[in-house]
Amino acid sequence: MSRRFHVLALLLLIVPTYSRAQQTPPPPAAPRAARVPRPTEQTLANGLRVIVVEKTGLPLVAARLLVKTGSEADPNDRAGLADLTASLLTKGTKTKSAEEIALGVEALGATIDSGAGWDNSFVTLGALANNFSSAMKYVADVVLHPTFTQDEIDRLRDQNIDALSVAMQNPAQLANFVAARALFGGGPYGHNQGGTPESLKAITRDDVVKFHRTHYRPNNAVLIVAGDVKPETVFALAKTLFGNWSSGGQAPPPVQSESVAASGPSVVVIDMPDAGQAAVVVTRRGLSRNDPQYYKAIVTNAVLGAGYSSRLNQEIRIKRGLSYGAGSFFDFRREPGAFNAAVQTKNESAIEVAGLIGGEVSKMTSTSVPELELTPRKATLIGDFGRSVETNSGLVGRIGTLALYGLSLDEINAFVAKVQSVTPADVQKFAGEKLNGDARIVIVGDMKKIGDTLKAAYPNAEVIPIDQLDLNSPTLRKK
Repeated sequence: MSRRFHVLALLLLIVPTYSRAQQTPPPPAAPRAARVPRPTEQTLANGLRVIVVEKTGLPLVAARLLVKTGSEADPNDRAGLADLTASLLTKGTKTKSAEEIALGVEALGATIDSGAGWDNSFVTLGALANNFSSAMKYVADVVLHPTFTQDEIDRLRDQNIDALSVAMQNPAQLANFVAARALFGGGPYGHNQGGTPESLKAITRDDVVKFHRTHYRPNNAVLIVAGDVKPETVFALAKTLFGNWSSGGQAPPPVQSESVAASGPSVVVIDMPDAGQAAVVVTRRGLSRNDPQYYKAIVTNAVLGAGYSSRLNQEIRIKRGLSYGAGSFFDFRREPGAFNAAVQTKNESAIEVAGLIGGEVSKMTSTSVPELELTPRKATLIGDFGRSVETNSGLVGRIGTLALYGLSLDEINAFVAKVQSVTPADVQKFAGEKLNGDARIVIVGDMKKIGDTLKAAYPNAEVIPIDQLDLNSPTLRKK
């Protein structure tokens, strides 16, 4: 007993001293550039661009086939059409049922998935190197020969409607849906990418078939492959599997994705009675992915709202205890997407939190970020990038983004240097130009608990009872 007591006493003496010594973490080490093998590419006669990154070490291969059209092409009354079409690709082809596709891919030790983003639709594949050619046959089959059976359409539509019904009862998810309308109104970016229950019910099989026929063309697509495979092997395989894919002799259809700004109120509150907590989103127009200020944007956001050590999280969570987490992000798209800062908090503190977000943005514009703060935030960005390109799937994702937006593929090896080149003065100037000024504020919560503080801070706010909310309308109100 005596010996245990002395050991415990010694530990109690050591731990406080150790904790005090570690209050200031050591500075991060100098960054190391992540060197990605130079991509090799070839364009097939039908216009399909094929990009290969040979990466040896593990007998694995990842592939991503991108169609350069996504949810921005949804018709106004058919929100969710691109996502539904892409998700249905693996649900049956002319020769295989959904079950046969799933079992066949599994038997090869591979994985396949499909979906849509704002600017693209995609099919992804992960496979062992020795099974890659066989697995790619499934990718070609689901892209070229989907059947879009009515049973599968109905099943997926019902699943999506159920998921949306649940999401619309969640203040945070509903606030994001509302923020898109509040910022972009009736423009292509104003709707929810997954649609609404009403828009999904309006989508017919003919709509799905037409979307696929119109946009899924080789001259509107890119195939990216990375892993333990030779470029010449991939090019030959692409010609075999996709060489007969026809564009119908037509150019890719133009994409109408200009991010039109809304003209509604600057503060919108959705009254959700008995909501356990409130969700706050401060949103403003952001940047396109190919904007020259992209690197300034991601470094600025790393300081403001990306991660546990960001200013928003430090001020709102750590210092004041008003939330379990606060953050912000740029949604980079073909045209400028949104910049959102989002927090969940008590209903009673929703207005305070909205003000704190604005206050932290103002600080970014009025004072320079100390190097002691900027250096570790850059290190976080560089570390995240390095981890992403270590995997084949992460690598095809990064290369795919560059190809999608017409950027040089060499940029992937310039990432570290471009992040490092951003200075405190750059951050302050960027924040003043792009994050300052008017923003739109969306709050979803219980007005019984928010009301008095709302009237004092934002007397002109528009309050919409949740039973009057219509996400299909640019005004957000039912007629």
